[in-house]
Amino acid sequence: MNKLFVFEQLPCLQAELSGEQFAMSQKKIAGKSGKGKAGKIMDKKEEISSTGPSDTVSDNVSDNATDNTAGEGTQQDKAAEAPVPSEAGSVLNIPELETCTPASLQELDCPGLYINREINWLEFNERVLECALDPKAPLLEQLKFLCIFCTNLDEFFMVRVSNIIRQYRNAVTPTGPDRMSSARQLAEIRRRVMNLTGICQDHWRKKLSLQLADRGLKFSHYDELSEKQRRYLHDYFNNEIYPVLTPQAIDPSHPFPTISNLSLNFLILLKDKSGQKLFARVRCPGNVPRLIFVPRGKKGKSYAELGLVTNMRDTDILLFEEMVQEYLGTLFPGYEVVSSGCFRITRNTDVEIEEDEADDLLQAVKDLVDQRRFGDVVRLETAHGMPADLREFLIKKLRLKPYQVYTVRGPMAFSDLMALYSADRPNLKLDNVPGHVLHLESTFFARLREGDILLHHPYESFTPILDFIQAAAVDPQVIAIKQTLYRVGNNSPIVKSLVEARRRGKQVTAVVELKARFDEERNITWAEELEAVGVNVVYGIVGMKIHAKLCLVVRREEQGVTRYVHIGTGNYNPNTAKIYTDMGLLTCNPDICADVTDLFNVMTGYARQEHFRRILVSPVSMRSGLLELIRQEVEMHREFGGGEIILKCNQLVDKELIKTLYQASQAGVRVQLVVRGICCLRPGIPGISENITVRSIVGRYLEHVRAYWFRAGGAGRLYIGSADLMPRNLDRRIEVCVPILDESKKAYIRNHVLGWQLADNQQSWEMQADGSYVRVVQKEGEEAVNAQEMLLKEAIAVRQDGTVAD
Repeated sequence: MNKLFVFEQLPCLQAELSGEQFAMSQKKIAGKSGKGKAGKIMDKKEEISSTGPSDTVSDNVSDNATDNTAGEGTQQDKAAEAPVPSEAGSVLNIPELETCTPASLQELDCPGLYINREINWLEFNERVLECALDPKAPLLEQLKFLCIFCTNLDEFFMVRVSNIIRQYRNAVTPTGPDRMSSARQLAEIRRRVMNLTGICQDHWRKKLSLQLADRGLKFSHYDELSEKQRRYLHDYFNNEIYPVLTPQAIDPSHPFPTISNLSLNFLILLKDKSGQKLFARVRCPGNVPRLIFVPRGKKGKSYAELGLVTNMRDTDILLFEEMVQEYLGTLFPGYEVVSSGCFRITRNTDVEIEEDEADDLLQAVKDLVDQRRFGDVVRLETAHGMPADLREFLIKKLRLKPYQVYTVRGPMAFSDLMALYSADRPNLKLDNVPGHVLHLESTFFARLREGDILLHHPYESFTPILDFIQAAAVDPQVIAIKQTLYRVGNNSPIVKSLVEARRRGKQVTAVVELKARFDEERNITWAEELEAVGVNVVYGIVGMKIHAKLCLVVRREEQGVTRYVHIGTGNYNPNTAKIYTDMGLLTCNPDICADVTDLFNVMTGYARQEHFRRILVSPVSMRSGLLELIRQEVEMHREFGGGEIILKCNQLVDKELIKTLYQASQAGVRVQLVVRGICCLRPGIPGISENITVRSIVGRYLEHVRAYWFRAGGAGRLYIGSADLMPRNLDRRIEVCVPILDESKKAYIRNHVLGWQLADNQQSWEMQADGSYVRVVQKEGEEAVNAQEMLLKEAIAVRQDGTVAD
């Protein structure tokens, strides 16, 4: 493999780097291609060329572009005095550290100490891909992970890559702590994406599709169908599809059409009777099923039989675009179809709302949704085999550079194949084990007065949260309900309960975050429905997203008005609660309830709350609170020893927090991080982070819990909440972390959730100092630890009332 092909294919990027810079960049890229995870997965694709195959990324690359900024923070004088290596780069053979001076290492300011967030995110998506490549995984589980990998990659290009291209075109100086230029990021992203998508497509074409066919789920090409099947499809196309398709001419009187984001299209080269060549475009409609299930043995009684059937053992699966391509000639009578090719574009969806200038935020968000469909083109994907003249025509019309063009071997828009996962083939999937349902012997409110309830989804069902809100809606003693809504899903029972509460005369407030990326339209619908019945709907705060997961119930009781609160780490969505791991705390603790009441006043009115009794709140106290907890752990370790910090989150990006964790490591504190996605901290650097380990769990459930543990001299301090450790979450969002005060619940999270994940040797990856990840392998004689499966079994077998034995 030519490891320098990236710059050879990107002359526009090479122009930015000259002389010594260019040579150094080539050296660094070449030196990385075989390290860590690349040695396990990228080496499988050594033969990929610069024009090789490509393909198409709950929660979670849709970050603000400004997240690359980071605060400078402060440092501990004593920690800064700890020794650091003068040649860390040579000790660990990490090119980024070679530029670090002793002074910059001493101050923890060297860019090489911080991993680029975009490159590290690709490391995360590679772990998703590795799950798809696992031969021990059931076949439909492999398909599911391939689809997730491709969905993730789509979002990555729509949000993150689009912003890097903008920075590159505007010659923006790098602002992230790693200081990687936009040109180098684009080059490295292309190299990695081409490797990973090539592996994805090869796994599908050469292994998974063949194995599925052996089990009765066969993808066929049109020319492989029987004559009877083709006759059936002929009628189906003429009666159901032909009227829907719209051929579009491309000529001086018909300008090149606007192509919508992620749509499947055909570019066709035609020839009339005089020999003149013309171009045309046909879009595959997005409201038609992508997979056509064609029965083999008998003619279907209706076109409905082309839909998903129970087991599909006597069925061929045809991709919709293959049928369209077969009938393209019928759309242009009198013309000859010379050639055609399928393509797909990805647009920039990170459109900013000018909130300060918007008189009506609801209308501004509606306008944003419309604008997003036609943002700047970021990526062009063309089907393998598309003629070069068609590809060049598209590149010219879309005004793209070569580095934005990817060739796809296999199905385009692969994530659509997730529909096949719904097939009734349980032997090809993991068992669907429902979470344990918590049954309360008394009413919710009486039970909460006895003590807090901690729920861990999906090991425990989300039903008690729905029951809690519904109970509040119908209870005549409840006088008010206040709720935040971020991503609640379709046909939300939460919304229905709030509507019912309002109809029963209760005071109901819903803080609806209209700016929840890709859920704007759904949230607009909920907001308008709630407003129609008289719910007090609030759209949030200018310049901030409201990401906190809160429900406040106010109830009039004999002893006076009592408040009850639910604080969660995930959304109020019963569907995602089945596949995301999240926690929720139900409590009537007076201090916590008073804090949540004050916070709702901040979100709905004019209030500046500078102090909260128990909870940590962004942007007021989250950053300072977490930094102080780390520093307190350092001081207690210096005095008593045994310092321990365990942080579990989805992303760790913030420079100030990373720097403070480095200082804790230098002071001897043991720091264990469980970070599912992006982690910009480098573990294992002598004198800086040798006391830090980073693990990532990727399994059947999407790890979404944020839990922050500090040993605190044996007392143990633990918070759970909605906030990841990123600038946006700490500074530009309303986020909440709540302390776990009950000792048994604290022990459950520390010993079972965090402890088992740190010991996991089945679905865990360990981060190396160079930023790569190595899968943790069960050692000989070592007990198998699968944290997710163990938690699931424990929840069903042991937990009966929200507690667990220590």
